[in-house]
Amino acid sequence: MLETAIVAFTTFFATIGPVDVAVIYAALTRDSSAEIKTSMALRGCLVAGIILICFALAGDRLLTSLGISLAAFKFAGGILLLLIAIDMVFARTSGGTSTTDEETQEALGKEDVSVFPLATPLIAGPGTMGAVILLMANAEDDLLTQGVVMAALLAVLLITLILLLLANKVQQWLGVTGIHVISRIFGILLAALAVQFMFDGIASSGLFPLPTSITPGLN
Repeated sequence: MLETAIVAFTTFFATIGPVDVAVIYAALTRDSSAEIKTSMALRGCLVAGIILICFALAGDRLLTSLGISLAAFKFAGGILLLLIAIDMVFARTSGGTSTTDEETQEALGKEDVSVFPLATPLIAGPGTMGAVILLMANAEDDLLTQGVVMAALLAVLLITLILLLLANKVQQWLGVTGIHVISRIFGILLAALAVQFMFDGIASSGLFPLPTSITPGLN
């Protein structure tokens, strides 16, 4: 269970990127009052949590209804997470975990950024949605394991909320270099997890059957 918790927490922390979200949130709400910032942060995390929990509970059924095997989703999800990890390691922005330039410009003209772009795509982005479906499906109907995954998700969402409430201070404390260091560390971990998901997808696909073992002395 501890291994599952660590993998889930690391994956969600990397795909959501609470520190990056807080920095972007500080920039989007620099002209808002403290009360409005707190309200939008709470609402954004709540909406994102609802979205991700829905994907966690219904994601497996969605895959089944679309005729997508778990092996195929593991491989595809691994590719998506790997692309996100590469962007994190090289400190590049992408639409997988952050807003695109067009989305950022649209958000700057909005007074309420709690649903867009905070809840989605900053918190509940494509990478996180894919990760939560992948981790829940990987639990294979083990309620305890799925509970651990959900607990890890809620823990990261709580950390995200705390950092959003302290967004301006986080930006001042860490600076650009500190933020990039954290991003690169979790990017490396996410890359390893992504490759493992891809390996698991290939192994469970049945495309490359394992050779039968040969017992010595029996010919």
